[in-house]
Parts: sequence; C-alpha cells; structure tokens
Amino acid sequence: MKNKLTALALPLLLSSGMVAAQNPLFTDVFTADPAALVHKDTVYLYTGHDVAPNNDIFFEMHDWLAFSSTDMVNWKKHGPIMKATDFKWAKGDAWAAHMIERDGTFYFFTTVRHDETKPGFAIGVATSKSPTGPFKDAIGHALVTNDMTTQTPNDWDDIDPAIYIEENGDAYLFFGNLVPKYVKLSDDLLSLDGEIKTIDLPNFTEALWVHKKDEYYYVSYACEFPEKICYSMSKSIHGPWQYKGILNEIAGNSETNHQSIIEFKGKSYFIYHTGAVPPKDGKPSGGRFRRSVAIEPLIYNDDGTLQRIIMTTEGLSKDK
Repeated sequence: MKNKLTALALPLLLSSGMVAAQNPLFTDVFTADPAALVHKDTVYLYTGHDVAPNNDIFFEMHDWLAFSSTDMVNWKKHGPIMKATDFKWAKGDAWAAHMIERDGTFYFFTTVRHDETKPGFAIGVATSKSPTGPFKDAIGHALVTNDMTTQTPNDWDDIDPAIYIEENGDAYLFFGNLVPKYVKLSDDLLSLDGEIKTIDLPNFTEALWVHKKDEYYYVSYACEFPEKICYSMSKSIHGPWQYKGILNEIAGNSETNHQSIIEFKGKSYFIYHTGAVPPKDGKPSGGRFRRSVAIEPLIYNDDGTLQRIIMTTEGLSKDK
C-alpha cells in the first residue's frame, strides 16, 4: 500500500448510482486493498474503506465496501457490507479481505484486530447467501490468530487473506506480512486442515494473490517498501515458485499497493490502489492513508510471463 499519476478526470456520477470507469475508479470515497470476484456475468469488487482524517498518522478503516459491474467500465455501489466489529471478538481495523463463492454461499475472509484475549491481527470468515451481504461471522472466533505463527515478532504478520480453490475442490488460504504463508482449508472452508507452511518469495512484504492461467500458477505480492508488485510462477500450487520480477511499479502517492487479478469475458485485468485522488471542492486529497482503486488490462506473453502493468489515468474503456 514511482510512477506518478497526474491530471485526474473525475468519474461521471450517474443518476442510476453507476460510476463510469477511469482511474482511480471512485473519487467520492477512498477505497483500498481491492479483491474482485467473478460470479456468473458480474464482477464484484470488494475494497477497504479509508477514512483517515489526514495522511501523516496511520490507517483508519472500519468497514468494507462493495461494487459491481457487468462490463468493467460502469460500476454500481452497494455500500458497506460489513464492519470489523461485526466480529464480536474483534476490536476493529477492517483491513484487506477476500471473497469467494462455493455452492451458493459467499465466504468473506477478512483482516481485523483481535481483542485483548488474543492480541494482534487475525483472520476472520463471514458468510452470506448474497455477494453484497449482509455478512455474519461464520464461526464465532478467528480462523487465524497471531499466536499461531512465530516467524516474526510483529503482531501484524497474519494479514491479507487470499483464497485459491483447486479444480478438485481443495482450498488454500494464503496470507502474511514479511513472511508469506499458506495452509489448506477444510472442505467447509471454516477451519484449517493441516499445518501452516511458509513460501520462498524474494523481497516479500504482503498482499498475496494466487491465480492460474493455462498450465501456470501465479503468485503476485507487494514487495519491498515502498511497495511494488512482484510475481512468481509455478506448475504446482505448492511450488517451487520461480521469481519473474516486477509486475507493477510504485503507485502514485502511496507507499502500499495491493492487487487483485481476474479474468472476465475473455480478458484479464489487474486491479490495484493508488493515493492519486486530488483535492477538490474542499474534500481531502488521496495519499498514503487515503487510497483509491484503479484497473488496468493484464497481458500474458506467449511463454506465460506477464507484461509490466502501465498505470494510467484513463483506466478502461469499452474496447480495452
């Protein structure tokens, strides 16, 4: 979460509640840590919600937002779908999350700060029969707590959940800060089914995302600090992972980045955040603690490697 984005045009706000695409996508609300889900003929975009009053203290995030689109250009807002404190065991801090669907149920894996009974950041899971909620705590306790991993002394090293489901139905939870980790989930997705393992990824910081295209698995992640997005490839979900380099440079006016990669209607997309919203009409500008989601096309080379993402202010259009 050094290319700088300049001259931003504001999105067109339509009376239907739709927002037309350009980058950043939304300028009337700060969005961060995107996670997109393709369900049937619709893309559902889930984001964190930055509300920090300034850009020199720290993140302030209380709930998660949802948006949907059938063309990746026009977006409908669905408002907050859940608060961090909807988990009764959590103190707050609605950090990065990930949504998946299985057998008609939507599973929302989230990052929150646990209460004093198990201090530190934790991963929770909530469920709903609708992709836009309402969502409720599915198990009444955290899925992963800080005391379950000991690779670092930091209490924020179990953040940024991302789920990947194999073709045979096996599901894996990827997560971590400074040390990348993964673990198999139970068939009902509500508990761990095995030991937590670490992954060998160069310069790893956070924001794991796993996807597959043809014969290759891809793991992308925020690397170094300020954060770029790097990626590695493998022919197995268990690795070994071969490092392929930088996918996305440092985003404008933001020390962090967080990516989501999807395929929709035959095209691939890279979704990320920047701090690039300018001040307007007395409203605060974007920045390190007030971030905004943007989207670019993702292009594969013939050998399966990924072309470097070029960040734009224009964003997507109907022909991209």
